[in-house]
Amino acid sequence: MKKQQPQISEDRILKTSWELLGESGIEKFSMRRLADRLGIQAPSLYWYFKSKQNLYQRLANQISKIILEEFHSEGDWKEQLTELAITVRSVLCRYPCSTQIMMMTLPHEPDIIRFTNRMLQCVESTPLEQEEKIQVVTTLVNYVYYFVLDNYQHERNVSTILVDKDNPPGEEMIRVLDSMNEKDAGLFRRMFTNGLFELMGSDRAFEFGLKLILFGIEQVIKEQVE
Repeated sequence: MKKQQPQISEDRILKTSWELLGESGIEKFSMRRLADRLGIQAPSLYWYFKSKQNLYQRLANQISKIILEEFHSEGDWKEQLTELAITVRSVLCRYPCSTQIMMMTLPHEPDIIRFTNRMLQCVESTPLEQEEKIQVVTTLVNYVYYFVLDNYQHERNVSTILVDKDNPPGEEMIRVLDSMNEKDAGLFRRMFTNGLFELMGSDRAFEFGLKLILFGIEQVIKEQVE
C-alpha cells in the first residue's frame, strides 16, 4: 500500500514553525528541520514559501494580525499608546522568537502595513509633525521589542547557567561582586543584594519605562503648543 502523504497547509506550516522556534530558538531554525517535523521533503516547503525569509515575513504578518485583533482603545493618544504597548508585549510574549522575527522583516505584508498604520493613527490627533509621529511610534515599538527580547534572552541565559548546579547564577554574581572594590561595584552590589534586579522583565519595570516615554512625548507636545 502506498504510504499516505501528510496533509500540509500554510496554517500547519506556520503553527509548526512556532513550535520549533519555541523549542530551540531562531538560531537553530531551518527549513530542513521544519520539513522533518512536518514529515515532508524540504523542497516541498518551497511550494508555500520561496525562502526562509519569506516564511519569516508571513510569521510577522500573523503576529501583526493578532495584535490588531486584540488592540482595542478609543481614548486619547496617551491611552491608545499605552494599550498598544501592552497589547504588543502580550502577543510577543506568547509567540517564541516573534520579536526577532518582527525586527528581521520588512513591512511588505498587508497586516504589517495595517499594524503600522494603526500605530500612526494613535498619534494622528497630536500637533506633532509627520516625521515626529513616525519617530514616536518607532520609539515606542522599539522599546517594547527590546524589553521583550531582553527578558527572553535573560531567561535563556539563566536556564543555561542553571545546568551547572555547582555554580548557581546568584552565587556566581555575589562571588564576582565580592572580588571588586567599593568604587567599581558598590552601588551595583547594593542594588543586587537588595533584590532590585529581580524587577527586570516585570510588569512594574515595563510600566515605568512606558511612563518615561509617554511623559517625554507629552513634554514635546507642550513645548510645541506654548
